[in-house]
Amino acid sequence: MRIVAGRHRGRKLAAPAGAATRPTSERMRQALFDMLWHAPWAGRAAVEGQAVLDAFAGTGALGLEALSRGAASASFIEKDRAALAALRANIAACREEEAAKVLVADATRPPRAATPCSLIFLDPPYAQDLVPRALSALGAAGWIAPAALICAEVGREETPELPGFEILAERVHGAARVLVLRAPG
Repeated sequence: MRIVAGRHRGRKLAAPAGAATRPTSERMRQALFDMLWHAPWAGRAAVEGQAVLDAFAGTGALGLEALSRGAASASFIEKDRAALAALRANIAACREEEAAKVLVADATRPPRAATPCSLIFLDPPYAQDLVPRALSALGAAGWIAPAALICAEVGREETPELPGFEILAERVHGAARVLVLRAPG
């Protein structure tokens, strides 16, 4: 698994052994960032210079991809010890220690945000209805900026209820469905 584009293009990322962490594939990340880059409701400004949150971070591939493509900072929320080790190694391999902040926490019970984020990635385990719970908790903790873009990956057959969030785009890739949402403004 590698960073797809930007200043860290080709950088290899570590992933923990086992099935507990399911990193977002290179193909999925490329499709997601292409969608963000070229959509009339997003564009390069949706990533470049933005504060990003990668919740259920795992290896940190989504947040690191955003940093590689010009995001100003990325916060990573993860609670699994093996994933945290891989995440920290990947941040160090990309030399992004200054721009990255790792929070050992559950994304459904996050700490208070220092700064709201305008681009948020949610990639929780499938079939546990975690996206709505995380959005509610992250909003209450101040992580979601008004009109933020939220990229949520769920199982192909999942249709989470997301009241108050506008669905801007939806794509299916293999076993996954990616929803791009806009938070209330």
